[in-house]
Amino acid sequence: MRGRLGWMLGALVLSVGASGCSRRVPEGTPAEQAVKDAPTVYVAKRIRTLDAAKPEAQALAVRDGKVLAVGTREEVLAAAGTTARVVELGDATVVPGLTDSHGHLAGLGQALASVRLEGTTSLEEVRQRLEKAPSTAYQGDWLVGQGWDQNDWDTPRFPTLFDMGEHLKDTPVAMWRIDGHALWLNGAALKRANITRDTKDPQGGTIVRLPEGDPSGVLIDNAMDLALKVLPPPTREQHEAHLRTALEHCARVGLTGVHDAGMDLRTFRLLQAWDKAGTLPLRVYAMADGQTDDRLQYLKDGPFQGKLLTMRAVKLLLDGALGSRGAALGAAYSDEPGHRGLLLLPPEEYAARVHAFVGRGFQVATHAIGDRANTLVLDTVLRELAATGKKDARPRVEHAQIMTAEDISRLGANGFIASVQPTHATSDMPWAEKRVGPERIQGAYAWQKLKAAGAVLALGSDFPVERPDVLAGLYAARTRQDASGQPPGGWQPDQRLSGQEALEGFTVGAAYASFAEDTRGRLKPGQDADFVALSVDPVDAPPADLLTGQVRLTVVAGREVFRADAK
Repeated sequence: MRGRLGWMLGALVLSVGASGCSRRVPEGTPAEQAVKDAPTVYVAKRIRTLDAAKPEAQALAVRDGKVLAVGTREEVLAAAGTTARVVELGDATVVPGLTDSHGHLAGLGQALASVRLEGTTSLEEVRQRLEKAPSTAYQGDWLVGQGWDQNDWDTPRFPTLFDMGEHLKDTPVAMWRIDGHALWLNGAALKRANITRDTKDPQGGTIVRLPEGDPSGVLIDNAMDLALKVLPPPTREQHEAHLRTALEHCARVGLTGVHDAGMDLRTFRLLQAWDKAGTLPLRVYAMADGQTDDRLQYLKDGPFQGKLLTMRAVKLLLDGALGSRGAALGAAYSDEPGHRGLLLLPPEEYAARVHAFVGRGFQVATHAIGDRANTLVLDTVLRELAATGKKDARPRVEHAQIMTAEDISRLGANGFIASVQPTHATSDMPWAEKRVGPERIQGAYAWQKLKAAGAVLALGSDFPVERPDVLAGLYAARTRQDASGQPPGGWQPDQRLSGQEALEGFTVGAAYASFAEDTRGRLKPGQDADFVALSVDPVDAPPADLLTGQVRLTVVAGREVFRADAK
């Protein structure tokens, strides 16, 4: 239904109906001038404030990027005054701004432009997609793509250089695994990178080899650097286009903020410029890339606070991913005897980087998936904080995926934040127990156990590894099921989150994880006017409704950055 312009209760009214549409007052008209500096009142069927003093409301007023008032329609209109603009959101449910606590903006933008291999079920389907590669999927003369997962194929094995297709034999091709921890190359790419049977595995990396000893074409974790150093980076124009596409996509799926987990310096400088110019549409809590030489400049510069851009954390990677058997385990993989995964940084080097960044005032966020890696994070960070006496450091464990019962207790008792991704559990559940066995799986993706230990959960997606669609994340958190409702009752159902807990993980948990709980995460007067209007109530609606729910409006600092009917 198209919105209509009219006057109601002495205020300018805009309608956003079931289709999410609204009309703006034409700029330059007397009506536009009259309300230019006036508050805006949003009215909805339900507003979930997550404020214990007033958990539900029907209206909220916004002025100068802040929440002015929350309450009944009459209360808020009285507080806003007769010149307020009113936006009718109909049967929508409004929630505080949704934040993805672990994503990769540059990676998402690049993935959206590249060959997409998610959901492929065979190598033949992979080859078909490569044959239809868009022109945007080239960096220099290299064809790039991402999203393959051998666990989903009819022959669940790692691919080889011979599986790409004959038509690409002269074109270097690089395809990232869905977790970003393995890279699949064809023969032309191996040749460009000068990777031969004589090339030794780097520390923290593996060159997967054919039976005769030649490289198979798959590089795991730090071995990927052998190819990345010769892969042409995106041009400036490509890089800018990728980032704009990623930010627009995030706003469209209902995100008002992103915690970017390991931002390279090039991306950070571009976002700084956009933030200064006022063209950055979302809040970005950037974690410095602590893995590459970019970390030296970040250490020199120290933390940064802009308008919507913050750099206060550092991201360190300690191990690989479970799907590619790079996660560092204390004992061997159940499905690969003798193999315990990879540490991407030696323990002494990890400790040195933690020390350096803590000393410069950075929050430490560490990627740790395997139980060995999680133990090392806790041991190292706790030792550093004890030595420095630093309080309220809020160290983060990114993923906290496979943990011992003792480490779950230590994480919660010592103020660590568990930055976890609900859709990782539902993607990994078909094969995760095969990797670690029935005993270790009890400490895997253990959200309720982490909460019971006292940990704050900050929820995210790890996009582009998973989709950034926050409604899918809320569904996975509540059900621990795939989109078809399998398995019945959910996988390890005692670890499911309630609708309220899931919503809190994307709002108040994310705010706390970025030291922003005093300004964001709830809808109450004085807090930032970040909120989202949804067609479905994420707390009370049947979980399956989240899969077909729609984002109608995304507002950041009082500014509408996405409307469902925007052309």
